[in-house]
Amino acid sequence: MTDRPDLAAMISPLSRALIDAELPVLHEHGLSMWAYSVLLALDERPLRTQAALAEAIGADKTRIIGFLDDLQRKGLIERTPDPADRRARVLSLTAEGRRVRDSAQAGIRRKEERLLARLSPEDRRGFLRALRALAALPPEEIAGA
Repeated sequence: MTDRPDLAAMISPLSRALIDAELPVLHEHGLSMWAYSVLLALDERPLRTQAALAEAIGADKTRIIGFLDDLQRKGLIERTPDPADRRARVLSLTAEGRRVRDSAQAGIRRKEERLLARLSPEDRRGFLRALRALAALPPEEIAGA
């Protein structure tokens, strides 16, 4: 006996639909989903290594090198030698990278607003509060719960 579907059964179709809605916005900005994830992860703070970036976005560190090369070629990120460890690279956004990220994010948020407008203001606040709380949990805590 169940009073609701499993969380994954509800979230997975929603997640796929949100990604499908984001893709045209990202393509308009010349970004893939992984490239956009990199721009979001770098935000206003540089990351010290490609491995740290890969961990932050949940990617294999060998898979993101091509995305980093492309973002650097486009002038959206910089990879500079780490003064503390010359073998490592510090990754950071350029001004153009911030502009592209902000523009893409604004387009995505406009699409999200159409979806969120279907909720009452109270439900919307509660939904976003709960989603933030659950998204902040470490994966091992979710898996082990």
